Amino acid sequence: MARKDQSTLFDTDEISHKTVPLAEKLRPNSLAELRGQAKLVAANSLLHQMIDSGYYHSFILWGPPGTGKTTIARIIESVSGFHFIHFSAVLSSINDVKAVMKDADYAHRTKNHRSILFIDEIHRFNKSQQDAFLPYVESGAVILIGATTENPSFEVIPALLSRCHVFVLEALPEEDLKGILQRGFAALELEEDEEIIGWMAQNCGGDARRALNELELIHPYLLKNPHPPVDELAKTLAKKTMFYDKNREEHYNLISALHKSLRGSDPQAALYWLARMIEAGEDPRYLVRRLIRFASEDIGLADPNALVQAIAAKDALLFIGLPEASNALAQLVVYLATAPKSNSLYVAYNAAAEDAHKTSHYGVPLHIRNAPTKLMKELDYGRDYHYDHEFENKYSYQKYFPDKMAEKTYYEPGQFGFEKEIQKRLDWWKKLKDNQ
Repeated sequence: MARKDQSTLFDTDEISHKTVPLAEKLRPNSLAELRGQAKLVAANSLLHQMIDSGYYHSFILWGPPGTGKTTIARIIESVSGFHFIHFSAVLSSINDVKAVMKDADYAHRTKNHRSILFIDEIHRFNKSQQDAFLPYVESGAVILIGATTENPSFEVIPALLSRCHVFVLEALPEEDLKGILQRGFAALELEEDEEIIGWMAQNCGGDARRALNELELIHPYLLKNPHPPVDELAKTLAKKTMFYDKNREEHYNLISALHKSLRGSDPQAALYWLARMIEAGEDPRYLVRRLIRFASEDIGLADPNALVQAIAAKDALLFIGLPEASNALAQLVVYLATAPKSNSLYVAYNAAAEDAHKTSHYGVPLHIRNAPTKLMKELDYGRDYHYDHEFENKYSYQKYFPDKMAEKTYYEPGQFGFEKEIQKRLDWWKKLKDNQ
């Protein structure tokens, strides 16, 4: 059995059952009871085999709130037989952790006892603080279990991440949340209401703890009104907070979804992702910057008006602000989604930029240099330059690339929209060049 000389935040023996939150009362005691993570806890899964065999390796549990990270740690505490230590990165200092790890190291060296260290919200420790775990994980004195809502690729140092397997937990499906809420109704001795359970499951963002906390919050109301209309219940719970981790991974996931919906010419999905970000409180200036970029990167000269529309939406946003400017952003999103697509400019600039880095020491050809002074003229600046307006068709071929560099073709028009007209112009100039 696990030693009890180290206190744990999981201990609830001395706490009155009446004061324990509903989510804690209904916390699963085994992997079989855990809902919503079927793949993770399947009989042949790595986690299940680790727990069954008792042969543990360091790992990180990554997933949204209320999906079972702490529950899995608690199950391991109850069955592992290891000295189990729980820390919250929010409540504990790194000095607290270091002190406990030194004790664990001593127990490992003198008694060959290993400890499991569970750190909730491990991403709250900065990079240098995370370095402190490494010697103890490497020596085997400590088996580290970290829990985080943030992408470990960004929040956990590479040296530590390379020594940990990452288990990914998903937001709970509505069907599993309904089952959890049904247990909650039974535990609170409430009359079950399928409509209310379905509505709550849909509106808790895949978070079981939130679902049960909200049920506990409206418990007194449901005792007096067992089957209220859902709209009345919504007023009781007030406005739902949208799931959105601004400036973190989900922020980038949503902007990626918007960008790819636009590129895929799907205005319906693009409007949805735009609304998800605006309604969750995203900075609209960030959105309009990304949309301006899209107008050039994915549409470009296939529809030159796309950039005009994007700048107009930016001006509207800065002039009237939200919520009024949401319509201007929606108008822009629909325009961009339904515009002909081309990444020719994007490809052309990247190729030109690559050459620019390689040939930045090449000088500008003398004939296309300006000659504002007598000395520059004496040095042949501007000599033999052809002023195109003086020639037939307003065109006279001359080389504009550096002398040491061959002429190259970077921009090749796409097949759609205005770029078809650009191709005609390029073909005409090429014909004039070939005839000179």
